[in-house]
Amino acid sequence: MRMRLLIGMAGALWLGAIACSRGRSGAEPQLAAGDLTPGAAQATAGGVVPGISPQVVLGPVRNPYANSSAAAATGRSLFTGFNCSGCHSGYAGGGMGPNLRDSLWIYGNEDAQLFSTIAEGRPYGMPAWGGRITDDQIWMIVTYLRTLGTSHEPVKPPVPSRTRVRASPDLARSQ
Repeated sequence: MRMRLLIGMAGALWLGAIACSRGRSGAEPQLAAGDLTPGAAQATAGGVVPGISPQVVLGPVRNPYANSSAAAATGRSLFTGFNCSGCHSGYAGGGMGPNLRDSLWIYGNEDAQLFSTIAEGRPYGMPAWGGRITDDQIWMIVTYLRTLGTSHEPVKPPVPSRTRVRASPDLARSQ
């Protein structure tokens, strides 16, 4: 009985090894720096090479709502409505998530890269919204993000008040 079990296990392992190596030519496709074209990127397993711009895979990508003040206002509403402000703060100044008002963008600040970040998510907290909201909604959020810190921003953050803190008279007397 034990012998049959051992032979069965050995056979299963052998079949598994054969199945894993089937279809493998021995070398994974490699891309040189000059080969970063849509066709070359499609040749890799899965079609996407980590660390490249979305335009390499998708070709030229254009925001259909670029420079639209109405889309920026809708994007602002979506930003707050989908609780992006929960991580990035109400005016995208940063909190648990990064500041979106500055020029430091880890994954790129082109429209296609912003779309990719929102749609696909990023490690360490940014969820993927691509399956939850429409492409048009993502583009409107990108349009809103483009207005941050400009005169076209739909709702500007409040200016911090410069109130002067005075020492209480009781505190001054006790010293």
